[in-house]
Amino acid sequence: MLTRRHLLATTLAAPAILRFGPAQAATTLKISHQFPGGTIDKGDFRDRLTRVFAAEISKRSGGEIVAEVYPGSSLIKTNAQFSAMRKGALDMSLYPLPYAGGELPETNIGLMPGLVSSYDQGLGWKNKPVGKALTDFLADKGIMLITWVWQAGGVASRTRPLVEPEDAKGLKVRGGSREMDMVLQTAGAAVLSVPSNEIYAAMQTGACDAGITSSTSLISFRLEEVAKHLTSGAGQSYWFMLEPLMMSKAIFDKLPKNQQDIILTVGAEMEAFGRKGAQDDDVEVAKVYEKAGAKVATMDAAIVGKWRDIARDTAWKDYSGKTATSASLMKLAADA
Repeated sequence: MLTRRHLLATTLAAPAILRFGPAQAATTLKISHQFPGGTIDKGDFRDRLTRVFAAEISKRSGGEIVAEVYPGSSLIKTNAQFSAMRKGALDMSLYPLPYAGGELPETNIGLMPGLVSSYDQGLGWKNKPVGKALTDFLADKGIMLITWVWQAGGVASRTRPLVEPEDAKGLKVRGGSREMDMVLQTAGAAVLSVPSNEIYAAMQTGACDAGITSSTSLISFRLEEVAKHLTSGAGQSYWFMLEPLMMSKAIFDKLPKNQQDIILTVGAEMEAFGRKGAQDDDVEVAKVYEKAGAKVATMDAAIVGKWRDIARDTAWKDYSGKTATSASLMKLAADA
């Protein structure tokens, strides 16, 4: 015969039995980015990187983790993605780090003109003190760096070529970061601050004469349709942007350790994919623009040095004076 005590014990035990009975639903992660969507095999390599990442984490977790990709800022507007990750309202984004500069000025280290001059140098940050300091800073602000992606950049111009600093005088130019804008203004340009997916419209309407952005964006956003000149960053460039795959730390911290490990492992493995995609586009961009009838120019060490000299006297000093963290990051980066 069941006593009241037995009934109470059975009732208290029931939730535990139910909890461990059915298999748990898969963890679904939403990955947002601003770039054109494609497939796992074709299109912008940044979109493909997120799709390969999604497929691989699902495979390795046996379906415990599922990721959905939202290209073209279709889930969350471009500039809102970083803040949304910090709040835990967005799981992941492949996001240009300096776009967060208005919120966290320290992130502008991700596009400091003349500071990074090669893929080896940029990707080498990860395992050097500057990389640890940046990773720790972002984690403290609610962001996990999952895949380090660097991209060289060039210039699409609709009026005249923009190669050397003296070419900038009188042009309206999109630079990509506060620091790049400072360098352009010192060279005599007016500046326009828009995300890369808005450069086409700005150039088409005449609001912008030239846009500086990554080789991949120069292709994906079809700027060859509104440009007569290209300055390629394939050989040398003063413009390297850190555009990593990031994750909300609040979301990451809620996952079981086995899922965290899979995400971190796959994220690190995707860095080779990102480098190859960026470097392939550094070569491809010249072909795309030449085919469209644009004139293509390249940069050499002397030209990059001119831009770096301006940056060192303006943007580097300004950035270092922002916060103690900025000063520390700049010093560590200069030594990397």
